Amino acid sequence: MELMGPVEGPRMLLARLPIQECTSIFAEDIPRATQKRLNDHNSGRLLLEKCLMKWGIPLDSIEVLRTEHRAPYLSWINGVWRNEPLPGISIGHCEGWAVCALIEAGFWIGIDAERKDRQIQANAFDMMARGNELNFLIENSKMAIEIWTAKEAVQKAEKLGMHLNPRDINLPKNNVKSFIHDDLMVSVAWRKAGDNPRTAEDNLLDATAEAMKQNPDFSVGCKTSRNNL
Repeated sequence: MELMGPVEGPRMLLARLPIQECTSIFAEDIPRATQKRLNDHNSGRLLLEKCLMKWGIPLDSIEVLRTEHRAPYLSWINGVWRNEPLPGISIGHCEGWAVCALIEAGFWIGIDAERKDRQIQANAFDMMARGNELNFLIENSKMAIEIWTAKEAVQKAEKLGMHLNPRDINLPKNNVKSFIHDDLMVSVAWRKAGDNPRTAEDNLLDATAEAMKQNPDFSVGCKTSRNNL
């Protein structure tokens, strides 16, 4: 694992790992996937493992779930009975590399990377920009890869992916930073966290906490007596 950055803002951890044939405790079952697809996915999940270990998160207590738009997020495993906030995560892939970002609880994050010398054809510019931004891209085509990765990072930080039209993203209104790391153009975006899908344990823990607050004599468990033994 190779660390990247840092980026000024909330506490973050940014890293990359060469894509390789590997496995991960967080790997998903991907039916009919090509070997390349499996290597991309598993390398990203293995990198996530390494990032979480460096962050200090117990791997045996969490799992990676997805929102309705397929955005990954961390959750405590059922039976652990914990509901404190976990870091936000984002994973990406580009030619030869998996990239991963963690951000402190209370934020969502998105990371995207591409080879810094990758060229985007001019006929694709109107898929990522409109109006004045499109005119700027046409006149400054060397900025295309930075703008492209920045918008993908925002899509991930919003947990919407391509459900958020890149032409609707106004980069100056977002927390997004782009930088070159070795051979990569890397973009990171972040925002205040929204709500992840809730679990049954979340609801029970919240209900228990509320009952304890409302009733000081509230207890969980049972009373036993040994007097008659």
